[in-house]
Amino acid sequence: MISRRQFFRFIAGLGAFSASTTAYGFGVEPVLRLRVARYHIRPPQWPADFQLKIAVIADLHACDPWMSLERIQAIVKRTNALNSDIIVMLGDYVAGHRHVTRYIPAGEWAPVLAGLQAPLGVHAILGNHDWWEDKTVQREGQGLTVARRALEAVGIPVYENDARRLTKAGRPFWLAGLGDQLAWLPAWRFRPVRRIGVDDLAATLGKVTDDAPIVLLAHEPDVAMRVPARVALQLSGHTHGGQVRLFGWSPVVPSRYGDKFAYGHTRENCDVIVSGGLGCSIMPFRLGVPPEIVLVTLGGSAPAVS
Repeated sequence: MISRRQFFRFIAGLGAFSASTTAYGFGVEPVLRLRVARYHIRPPQWPADFQLKIAVIADLHACDPWMSLERIQAIVKRTNALNSDIIVMLGDYVAGHRHVTRYIPAGEWAPVLAGLQAPLGVHAILGNHDWWEDKTVQREGQGLTVARRALEAVGIPVYENDARRLTKAGRPFWLAGLGDQLAWLPAWRFRPVRRIGVDDLAATLGKVTDDAPIVLLAHEPDVAMRVPARVALQLSGHTHGGQVRLFGWSPVVPSRYGDKFAYGHTRENCDVIVSGGLGCSIMPFRLGVPPEIVLVTLGGSAPAVS
C-alpha cells in the first residue's frame, strides 16, 4: 500500500499532471479557500428537543506561509461569526511538514486562538504532531507538551482522558477529550516507550457520572470502532480528508480503515464526524477537500429548506 508521503511525492513530481491543477493544489486551495462544513444530526442518544451548536477547528498546523498568524486570525473571526454554543479544537496546532519559511511558535499562535469566543467556552485536545514535534517530551518519555502549556496559559483547557459536565439552558451534557492515540514516535527514534498513545478510553468515559449525553473529542478517528453506544457523537480530525479527495474518494488516508473514516459523517456505535481540517501535513497540497471549519448542530428542529 502506498503511504501518504509517497503519494504526495508522486503528485509533486508527476510531470504529466496538469500544471494548472498542481498550481491550484499548492497555491490556491490550501491558502486561499476557507469554507464552513455544516452538519445537522440527531443521534438516538441525544435528546431530540435539545439543540446544541458546536464549532470545530482541527489541524491548523501553524507555519508560514501556509497557515500564518493572519490566516489563523481570519479563522478565529469566521468561527466566532458562526455564533455556536461551544467551540472545540481537535489538535495538531503544530506544523506537520518541512516545506515552510517559518515555524510559528506556540507562544504566538496560542494567543490568537484565545480570541475564540462561545457561551460554553473553548475546549481543546492535542494531536499527534503536538506530541511528535516536542523533542523534549519525546526524549524524556513524559511531561506536558509545549502546545498544551501554551493553550492552558491563555485560558483554553486541554483535555487528556478527561471529561467535564456542561449545561445549556439547564440541559446537561458531557464533553470528553481523549488523549492522543499516536503520541509517541517509534521507540528507535528516542527513548523507548511501551505504548504508542496516551489515550485511555475507559478512564475517560469512566469520569462520566450520570446519564447525560456525551460528545467525545478524539484526534484520530479510528477509536470509533471501540467507542460504546453510550456516546452520542465523536468529533475527529487528523485525516485532512486525505488532502486529495475526488468524487467522494480519498486515495490515501492515515487510517487503518482506509476511506471509512477519511471525511465527513458516518456512524458506528455512535455518530462520527471527521473534519477535513485547516492545514496540511507531509506536503502543503490540497485538492477537492478545501480547508474547513465544521459547524455541528445536535438535536432541534430540521433546518428550513429554501
